Amino acid sequence: MSDPQFGIDTFGDVTVTDAGERTPGHQVIRDVVAEAVLADQVGIDAIGLGEHHRDDYAISSPDMVLAAIAGQTSRIRLGTAVTVLSSDDPVRVYERFATLDAVSSGRAEITLGRGSFTESFPLFGYDLDQYETLFNEKLDLFAKLLDEKPVHWQGTHRAPLHGANVYPKTAAGRIPAWIGVGGSPESVIRSVRYGIPMMLAIIGGDPARFVPYVDLYHRASDELHVDRMPLGAHSPGHIAATDELAREQLFPHFTANRDRIGAERGWPPTTRADFEGEAESGSLYVGSPETVARRIAATVQTLGLDRFDLKYSNGPMPHGQLAESIELYGTKVVPMVKDILAS
Repeated sequence: MSDPQFGIDTFGDVTVTDAGERTPGHQVIRDVVAEAVLADQVGIDAIGLGEHHRDDYAISSPDMVLAAIAGQTSRIRLGTAVTVLSSDDPVRVYERFATLDAVSSGRAEITLGRGSFTESFPLFGYDLDQYETLFNEKLDLFAKLLDEKPVHWQGTHRAPLHGANVYPKTAAGRIPAWIGVGGSPESVIRSVRYGIPMMLAIIGGDPARFVPYVDLYHRASDELHVDRMPLGAHSPGHIAATDELAREQLFPHFTANRDRIGAERGWPPTTRADFEGEAESGSLYVGSPETVARRIAATVQTLGLDRFDLKYSNGPMPHGQLAESIELYGTKVVPMVKDILAS
């Protein structure tokens, strides 16, 4: 395995001020840009912005925010977490990210997914009954666009393409892409079949439960004669000076976010015991730099990861606390993880 990379992700969660007042969405977006600039300064490898169309998240157009970030950074990779391909047009998606790649001097990447929220479907006129076929067909087209050659393609949800070229072309000839996978064998096989690396979304439970999916990923690569591809994972967390402070800062905001979504999906309320269990042995990387580094290193080793992304925004946590977490991640956690892995 090559040396792993370490990124951060955010959905642009609508935050609160230190006084507990809701931050306007336009300020949240400016704060996300500032957080990305800080991440670039402290050596974090990549940032991914999620796409949502609801009032608890401020970012509906990740590529626009990433373009703003591109103009104020020099090295950090600029991607998504995720782009909801099912309710977008693959050609327009590729054009937008090829443009981002140009303005950022080759730093664009993209993570493709169905999206765990469905608001974009009625908003853009798509039928939720076609949830599966929309993603399958659009991913099939996007995979062909990645080669940046004339595209011949036909499906059932849009007009066919006959030798179509898509512009601009990228300097490298291809945009790095990932497929977001929540944990189904079909999704793992799909990633390998299209030759697009897998990014595991591990948002709860022991990360080791994903080992069978990692084994399937590598076994499918061998059986389909696909060269070994990178493997990534994304999980939530928060870092502060001590374990106690990190947990006290995160708990009310993590719970508010989880319970709002849970009320829509029929989940029971989050208890303190649930939270502590995830923090101790699940997929919530919360604590001091030493604690978080030790747990990230264990996950990287257990799954054989080439990339680990920390979802640093989890509910309406104030911008100042998010910025401190990013700084500690880049200056302390990542170097500690690298030392642990090297030893």
